Amino acid sequence: MPEESLDPILIQVTIPLPIPMIYGAFTDPAHLTGWLCDEARVVPKVGGDYVLRWAAPVAFESVGTIRTLTPDVDLGFSWLGPPEFAELMNRPESRTRVYVRLQESPEGIDVTLEHEGWVSGEAWEAARSWHFHFWDERLQRLKDFLIRTAYG
Repeated sequence: MPEESLDPILIQVTIPLPIPMIYGAFTDPAHLTGWLCDEARVVPKVGGDYVLRWAAPVAFESVGTIRTLTPDVDLGFSWLGPPEFAELMNRPESRTRVYVRLQESPEGIDVTLEHEGWVSGEAWEAARSWHFHFWDERLQRLKDFLIRTAYG
């Protein structure tokens, strides 16, 4: 019997800055460390590495692979969850994926993040909830980081 899936995490933030600047915040390791992680390695091509590391509050590394990449439009990568969800999400391989899309809107650029691959069950619901709060907070940090970078 196939596993029942949970809805993807879907979060959007609007940033009043140029698309290339926003897109670069997802593909340039120097920018990723300004809002998302402590260390990053990105090879910006389909099949390239998308590796993010954190030292705190929980040390972990998400070793992902870029699955989709259209400059200034979208980016998709596989995702490994933190240690408390590793057995669930990361074995035998990454079971979830993150997709980011940029689109013009009247207020600026809509940044939409979708994190999919969630399966029903109490442990999966806990992992999904943790990631929802993680991504929600990080996208707000992205907006703050980019506005500070642009305007000082």
